[in-house]
Amino acid sequence: MAGIVHRYHRRRHPARQVYAERAKPLEQYTSDELYARFRFGRDDITYISDLIRPTLQHKTRRSHALSVEEQCLIALRFYACGTFYQVIGDYMGVDKSTVSNVVKVVSMALGSLINQFVSFPKDDQIAQTKHKFFHMGNMPNTIGVIDCTHVHIQAPREREWEYVNRKGRHSINVQLVGNADLLITNCVVKWPGSVHDARILRQSALYRELQTNRPNGIILGDSAYPLLPWLMTPFPVANTPEQARFNIAHCKTRCAIERLNGVLKRRFACLNYLRVEPKVACNIILACIVLHNIATRRHIPCDASDAHDGPEPDVDPEQPRMVLPSEGHTGHAIREGMVRNYF
Repeated sequence: MAGIVHRYHRRRHPARQVYAERAKPLEQYTSDELYARFRFGRDDITYISDLIRPTLQHKTRRSHALSVEEQCLIALRFYACGTFYQVIGDYMGVDKSTVSNVVKVVSMALGSLINQFVSFPKDDQIAQTKHKFFHMGNMPNTIGVIDCTHVHIQAPREREWEYVNRKGRHSINVQLVGNADLLITNCVVKWPGSVHDARILRQSALYRELQTNRPNGIILGDSAYPLLPWLMTPFPVANTPEQARFNIAHCKTRCAIERLNGVLKRRFACLNYLRVEPKVACNIILACIVLHNIATRRHIPCDASDAHDGPEPDVDPEQPRMVLPSEGHTGHAIREGMVRNYF
């Protein structure tokens, strides 16, 4: 008679999940250490957390859910250094997928505040804006400077060729308008790297608004842009001393947008290369733009060199009164009028 085989089934218990100990930067670091690692101090991080709290506040009662402050710190750490999600996760005590999800939701939350923190100068701000620009480079009537900057991304899975810029790299071409304080006053964040700067402008809401409602002032752009009644570009060749002086003043004033682009990418190193798909990249860029304006308004220096840009001159130059041309004038006529009257 065959033997009876007895099988013993051991009851299985689910493995207990072990959580890594999370970092507590707000408790661990001094203000200077927080600035170095997150680009913001303790009070600034609290302010940013409160801004996004209505969107990110967890309704779950799970004991290990991330707080709004923890989510904010994870995202700020990524924006500041732009390294791999795994490295951020190891630093903050969370896994890579958590970092990915947090960066996405925090970026969307910050990006939704774009209209609150990015706005073109209003009527009561125009005079001060013109004065600051004139103080910078002796260019009268200036209310903004415009340029595009490329944020490099990994090759997208779809329509990859559209994102290849003229340097052969994949990127998002970002249009920025800034003021003399390096605040971003308008932005367009959606176009692939292959799209020309002038096309981005012509397709923008800013272009439609300023073409319809002529501003009380001019914006300065480089030679990539069209010469318009409200958009001044330099003379391709300066044929007279007056035109040369116009070009010098234009260059000295327009350098504000070059400096703004440099400060933005130095403050948020993630903008030097994003290993994400274009839609996520655009949300991250918008978040960094909002954070840049928050940092600028709260007088947070990008680094030690920004805190010492040199002494202010003793006497402010007096800005000449700008005679506004009639609506029928073309950009060429307005530029010639500026040269004739002020240079």
